[in-house]
Amino acid sequence: MSRSWVSPGVAYLARGLLSVVVPAASSIIIVARLASLKGVRVSPWLISALVLGAAPLGFAAYVLVDGRSQQRKANRLGARLVPRVRGKWPGNLDKVVNMVMRSENEYLARPLEDEIKVLGPTINFRFFWEDLIMTTEPQHIKTILATDFDNYVKGTKFREAADSVLGTGVFNSDGEIWKLHRTMTRPFFTHDRISHFDIFDRHADHAIALAKERFRAGLAVDFQDLISRFTLDSASEFLFGHCIETLSAGLPYPHNATESTNATQGDNAATAFAYAFSQAQQGINRRLSIGQTWPLTEILADSTAQHMKVVDAFLDPILKDALEKHSTAVEFDKNEFADDQTLVDHLVNLTSGEIACYDRISVVAISFSDFKIIKDETLNILLAGRDTTATTLTSAVYLLAMHPEFLTRLREEIISKVGLTRRPTYDDIKEMKYLRAVLNETLRLFPAVPFDVRENIRETTWISPEYGKKPLFIPQGTMVSYSVFLMHRRTDLWGPDALEFDPDRWLDERVKKYLIPNPFIFLPFNAGPRICLGQQFAYNEMSFMIIRLLQNFLTITLSPEPAMRPPAWWAEKDGRQAIEQFRPRNHLTLYAMGGMWVKMEAVDDVEIIN
Repeated sequence: MSRSWVSPGVAYLARGLLSVVVPAASSIIIVARLASLKGVRVSPWLISALVLGAAPLGFAAYVLVDGRSQQRKANRLGARLVPRVRGKWPGNLDKVVNMVMRSENEYLARPLEDEIKVLGPTINFRFFWEDLIMTTEPQHIKTILATDFDNYVKGTKFREAADSVLGTGVFNSDGEIWKLHRTMTRPFFTHDRISHFDIFDRHADHAIALAKERFRAGLAVDFQDLISRFTLDSASEFLFGHCIETLSAGLPYPHNATESTNATQGDNAATAFAYAFSQAQQGINRRLSIGQTWPLTEILADSTAQHMKVVDAFLDPILKDALEKHSTAVEFDKNEFADDQTLVDHLVNLTSGEIACYDRISVVAISFSDFKIIKDETLNILLAGRDTTATTLTSAVYLLAMHPEFLTRLREEIISKVGLTRRPTYDDIKEMKYLRAVLNETLRLFPAVPFDVRENIRETTWISPEYGKKPLFIPQGTMVSYSVFLMHRRTDLWGPDALEFDPDRWLDERVKKYLIPNPFIFLPFNAGPRICLGQQFAYNEMSFMIIRLLQNFLTITLSPEPAMRPPAWWAEKDGRQAIEQFRPRNHLTLYAMGGMWVKMEAVDDVEIIN
């Protein structure tokens, strides 16, 4: 990852000094000097005051000119400005503070939803006079992801916020570089590869055995922690050919247990890696929520630096070992992907040597034998392969615990198709319609990536979400955020029961009524050219684990820990907030604050009792 001894805040202020203060101050000093040559004496105090005031005066002039310029451009295109959030303090500072403070205890996205209820599905937060557009409108998201794809990139603003964590990987690149990354990783998710379940089976057995041991002791398990270990061990073995063995570390105990594994947890390098990686992602999310001025909150140091030191210390030896093994192995055909080949093997073999990447401006030669490039790419794929699957399985178990009638139906389908012991196959999973419905309904209510961002290259317009009104003007270089989390819950798109968990909506007439006419209302894996390459891989891994769970367990019940429980006042609110039994939060992906503590009744334990 990129490292710098200069903090983001200091670098940001230095750029501002060079771009605004220095030119303005230089102009003032030159004018004063010319005046003195003509015999006009200018007070040093006046010069000092003008120099000190150059930055705020220059910025105020910029804001005024920018606002008028946007209105003229919108008028020229027959459009209108996106409805703006109006705070009481300059730069909507009060709105920023309110949003940050409410996010600590409020339901996920509730502050955003409150603004959307007033202004409509597409709004401009205009934090610190910077355009920050948020949309939950399917037509606008379709424009971003598909119909005008080339105009929307990750952009410099996202890259600057994410570079210290994601580096040059596929989720933090654009243009020809992104296309090359995409081409490199696509073979890893072929049909043959995703139907290879040996690794899933081995780690699923380990996770289930740990859970049974804890349940037999009468204790709850943090399923989010357990399943994150399962997906991390599976992903690391797929990616590196080296399982990092997080399941071998002691599981956390509930707060009222007589035993504690805090010391064991703290000394476990794999657990420390997982925690640090999560905290680093939280840093990216915090930066993006603030906007372009985020470096001002990191004047003293990069907030992700300490976490990434832990990530690097853990990951570097594993990758170096994989690269050393590759250097002594027989080279594979660059156009083929062997069944026992890891992603690291594939990347080194495919991209060894110099590859020229052409874009509109320049020719960039990248040495893909470079350790950093391979590390960045594998870390990006590790993020996708571990976090998104883990959060969806966590949400699925939560919803099944809340709705035992659906759990019973799902278990009946599983037992009828594969029985109590047989390992499911790819064909088994394809035939399980109700299992897919449960997963789709989970992804609708709790999509793994609740928010995403892009930046537009050219100024453009979006169709008005309100019939009969002018289109919306989107200025060039605007950070545009879209929320599938909020879109998936819109009653005007999904019907009056949109906030209810009901897998049958994927099997009855509601599919024809809502989804088929407007497929862009359901986007858990994105869409268009940047659609998730691992979509089917994720469905298979999630399906496999749920099948294994319900082959082994009859019931799932919540056993909320204090840190997991929502505040009591949530019950007084409307919508899902009133009934939710956990606290959904997000960094780059969704997670359950305080964990997802559950108890399960094992099939073999019931048989022993009977």
